[in-house]
Amino acid sequence: MTRLLMAAVGIAVLGMAAPASAADMPVKAPPPAPLPVIYNWSGFYIGANGGWGQSHNCVDFVTAVGTVASGCGDRSGGLVGGQIGYRWQANQFVFGLEAQGDWADLSNTRVSLLNPTLSTTVKTDGIGLFTAQLGWAWNASLLYVKGGAAVTSNRLDVFDNITGLGLVSASNTRWGGTVGVGWEYGFAPNWSVGVEYDHLWMGNANNSFSVLDPRLAAVLNDRISQDVDMVTVRFNYRFGGYTAPGRY
Repeated sequence: MTRLLMAAVGIAVLGMAAPASAADMPVKAPPPAPLPVIYNWSGFYIGANGGWGQSHNCVDFVTAVGTVASGCGDRSGGLVGGQIGYRWQANQFVFGLEAQGDWADLSNTRVSLLNPTLSTTVKTDGIGLFTAQLGWAWNASLLYVKGGAAVTSNRLDVFDNITGLGLVSASNTRWGGTVGVGWEYGFAPNWSVGVEYDHLWMGNANNSFSVLDPRLAAVLNDRISQDVDMVTVRFNYRFGGYTAPGRY
């Protein structure tokens, strides 16, 4: 009986000591949470773009007795081209410089108000932008505004409505200004995709041409005003990686 009592007491003592020993054992700390990846927009980049453009033009013929309006029209079409630039990032602020060039197919044909037997075709076949950027970055997402100089390549043709034969033509390269806004997302360490809208103010341009048709004998030159709107999707490759510019 005494032995059974002592055995019971020993089992009870061991049971009380086991939890205390387990409590004294060191507990392994959980692994630290991974640091967030911070996208760095700094560096040179090169890319391609494509989309849609619309040009609004008003054509006036300047004669010896005054200016004769030939009408206004909108012409739209496709754009495709490329861009190259450099960006600097300071915390969440991103600054950049960029040059962009696009081939364009924006053309419009309308009957001339100067002479209903004639029609005019105005075409823009090239657009260039030289801009500065100011952006705000949220990791791999970048919202920016831009502004600077713009250049367009244009051609005016006057032709006979019956025969379709061209009578006179004039080409010009004009300079103006542009402003735009865009959003870009870095989906890989060196690759980003975005969408951008730009508006171009190209002002008025006078074009002189040799008159070969008596119906245009009184015309000294033509004057064309131009505004352009562009919406493009852009893909860029940036030379660099995810190196963080600093925590923010």
